Amino acid sequence: MQTTRLNKTTIWGRLPAFMFCAAVLLSASSHASAQADDAAAAHRSAADWLNRIHQAAQQQNYEGAFVYQRGAFVQSSRISHYATRTDGEFEQIESLDGKPRRMLRHNDDMYTFVPERHLCVVEKRQNKDSFPALLQASGDQVLSVYDAKLLGNDRVAGVDSQVIELDPKDAYRFAYKLWADQKTGLLLRTQTLDPNGQVLEQLAFSQIRIGVPVDKTPIVNGIKNTAGWTMVRPPVEPVDMSAQGWQIEPNVPGFRMIRELRRPMAARDPGTPPIPVDQAVFSDGLAAISVFVEPVENNTRKEGVGDSGATHVLVKRRGNFWITLLGEVPQTTLQQFASAIEYKAPK
Repeated sequence: MQTTRLNKTTIWGRLPAFMFCAAVLLSASSHASAQADDAAAAHRSAADWLNRIHQAAQQQNYEGAFVYQRGAFVQSSRISHYATRTDGEFEQIESLDGKPRRMLRHNDDMYTFVPERHLCVVEKRQNKDSFPALLQASGDQVLSVYDAKLLGNDRVAGVDSQVIELDPKDAYRFAYKLWADQKTGLLLRTQTLDPNGQVLEQLAFSQIRIGVPVDKTPIVNGIKNTAGWTMVRPPVEPVDMSAQGWQIEPNVPGFRMIRELRRPMAARDPGTPPIPVDQAVFSDGLAAISVFVEPVENNTRKEGVGDSGATHVLVKRRGNFWITLLGEVPQTTLQQFASAIEYKAPK
């Protein structure tokens, strides 16, 4: 009986400690759950902002001027964009520095006017992520390889904006900082940052009006009135590079092939037929990498590397072909891509 009483006393004496431990564990579990909920909410909010940015570039009417900066290079342009319910998108971009250039677009039909040569280049739009557009994928896809932080409010060109930072989850890509209009989601500024947080390049509106009335008449008239201009339509066609013998399967998370094209490149010697150049484009939703393949014959390329701002280039020779990789990614990422390219001559 004495032993029984001792055991009961010991057990009951330990209950408060046990209950304390259980309470601590329950509190820790609740805290972890709250953290998970907060992280999920932050992810959802950031993904929503990215999707709003993508939609606003296509659906909003806006007029303004923006500046592109890369190192000491600065170039300003004027843009007008209108979205209509019946006829789709109309856009005009004019260069304000250097030689005059003007691009007129109706949906995917692009007309680029080069006044000093009285030339108009007509082609289909291939990429839909030019500023102030941003994404080649959904917000959730982008956040599979980037961590997002909402950094609060700021003003750009007099417009209240939400600041978003996108930090890469690995060393294969750069970080981004975005400023989006609080009301519409239109992208007002974007910066590409190196691993030390230094700005590699930036695009930003210096002046912007959002929600302006549709004024597509100058764009429509400019597209129609091309008398006296030399019209050039570069032959660009889809191509299956795997059928040509190329296997490009890089082990880089997040990057997906979004298009394959074949376009001609003028040969060095006049009278020589154009050189066919195949291009495969990969994107992680923000950064893009192009892989160009062209024959060595009649081509003066050299192996090497280079960079300008956030854009890096890598040129390698593979048998009778030059392979050029170009993208807004670190040089090591291009090296990773290049190491995964294989060629087997089709039968």
